[in-house]
Amino acid sequence: MNYISLRHIKWFSAVLTLTGILLFYSDVYPYNMIPHSLGVIGWTIIGFTTKDKPLLTNFSLQIPFIIIGAINVFFDFNIIKYFL
Repeated sequence: MNYISLRHIKWFSAVLTLTGILLFYSDVYPYNMIPHSLGVIGWTIIGFTTKDKPLLTNFSLQIPFIIIGAINVFFDFNIIKYFL
């Protein structure tokens, strides 16, 4: 087998997402964003590929939150204050 199946992507994305959650609750910020972001992207790909709308809704809507968090961390810019 020279291909990556959807099953492999699901498991790898699940491990990455759970690793990001574990790092978050272990207060390893902002490094928790890296595995969680990769897991979210993987689950979004799975949701798009399988046309699973609830899965796609859950994980694709996390992408803007991750982008906002990355802007806040890496550019020291609190974008949320402009919306409140």
